[in-house]
Amino acid sequence: MGKIVVGIVYVAVMIAVIIGVDVAFLSHHFWLRLAVNVTIVVVFASIYLRFMRQT
Repeated sequence: MGKIVVGIVYVAVMIAVIIGVDVAFLSHHFWLRLAVNVTIVVVFASIYLRFMRQT
């Protein structure tokens, strides 16, 4: 049960970071916005795979 809650919080934080960066810095730059969003997802996924997947 605890791992599920941690995963949900982790995804919620990732979504909040993406929305925050979009609104604050990249509202008028479509391609840069897309590239930064993909980069954020890759960074969050790599952190998850490196540190949080261990049981």
